[in-house]
Amino acid sequence: METTSFSTDGPQPIRGDRGATILGPRNVPIERENPDLLASPITDAGTVPNLKFSFAAARNRLLRGGWAREVTVRELPVATRIAGVDMRLKPGAIREMHWHKEAEWGYVLAGSVRITAVNPDGRNFIDDVAAGDIWNFPAGIPHSIQGLKNGAEFLLVFDDGAFSENETFLITDWFAHTPVEVLAKNFGVPETAFANLPTDLDNTRYIFEASVPGPIESDAVQSDAGVSMPYSYRFSAQEPLRLAGGQVRIVDSSNFPAASTIAAALVEVEPGAMRELHWHPNSDEWQYYLSGQARMTVFASGGKARTFDYLAGDVGYVPFAMGHYVENTGTDTLRFLENVPQQPFCRCLAEPVDGAHAAGAGSGAPQPG
Repeated sequence: METTSFSTDGPQPIRGDRGATILGPRNVPIERENPDLLASPITDAGTVPNLKFSFAAARNRLLRGGWAREVTVRELPVATRIAGVDMRLKPGAIREMHWHKEAEWGYVLAGSVRITAVNPDGRNFIDDVAAGDIWNFPAGIPHSIQGLKNGAEFLLVFDDGAFSENETFLITDWFAHTPVEVLAKNFGVPETAFANLPTDLDNTRYIFEASVPGPIESDAVQSDAGVSMPYSYRFSAQEPLRLAGGQVRIVDSSNFPAASTIAAALVEVEPGAMRELHWHPNSDEWQYYLSGQARMTVFASGGKARTFDYLAGDVGYVPFAMGHYVENTGTDTLRFLENVPQQPFCRCLAEPVDGAHAAGAGSGAPQPG
């Protein structure tokens, strides 16, 4: 494949004898990150929507206990099926007890957190999860997240592209919009019990500071209804499927029953190798790049194709049934998450030309994983 031409003042939109140098204004750092947009491969053609957005370009909501930024259909219009949130909690900080209409799939990027939840039967769940672990809270299940000793950063994935982290159901928000006499009657306490409810919810709740919790046993609440089904899973401890060009771990409802709407693969591709040509027969694909650098070409049928470049912190998206591959274009191992709003995790493969350069192998028949 012919590559983008470089000069002393940065990359140029030239491949072989095609293209010409830039004479006008330019943003060289962005051009360096997107060489296959600056000088598209000759195989790219037609109109394909944007399939990339970086969390680095997302608005970050800062609070005393941490921050949160999101990539939704508002930032990446093609991503109608899945939205993502990158959240940071300081040590002890709490993401307030809340719930939402969408399921929440979480992946710990760094540090550790304590998660708690209550199901409709009154069964409690509590667990401490660390880097590489995941959780899944079904839609409507109230839950909270608290940073442990060193705090944490984690990725949240939701099964609706229109989701917004700023529109969740918060206990304090509900109480603030309920007459105090109704609260008193509901809980059987005097109205004075609600005299100090927080009022500046945007700045004092949602994510707020607190002390680092003690041992998990000290937070566990016994319920007559018992303990709920597990909402967490040790994804990093799963034995990977090792292949010629890398390895993959897959999680869906077959090995993590709580994840009934979102399945995922953690893909690792060695330098020079690729995630083989494939498509998903019944779902879109939402990607989050953890480390390394990659190139992905998406084939949209009708003679249309477009190539994108990805770095750590970028989100990629592939609409339903569109063929694509992911190639490691760097010198380090490429690691990324594939999330699909379907069960089980399934894709169709095109036969690889060279198995040594594929992260998997198979035929055009649907394959799990």
